[in-house]
Amino acid sequence: MKTLLCTGLLLAGLAIISGCQTWVPEAGITVPSPYYLKHPPQYFPPSEPYPLPKELRSLEEAGKQVYDAPRQ
Repeated sequence: MKTLLCTGLLLAGLAIISGCQTWVPEAGITVPSPYYLKHPPQYFPPSEPYPLPKELRSLEEAGKQVYDAPRQ
């Protein structure tokens, strides 16, 4: 009984440590599962050059005001 319990704990420990990830040595990457290629592709549209257009506009206006101000 003790041997069976120790074997079960050892197997449970190995399962927890190894997880369900697979390391591919040729590519040097870890993939989440053997079925990761069967997932549908995702598309992320390209983002704007500057994500805050209102802030960019206000910064440009402030820069123009400083540049156009009379010099003393």
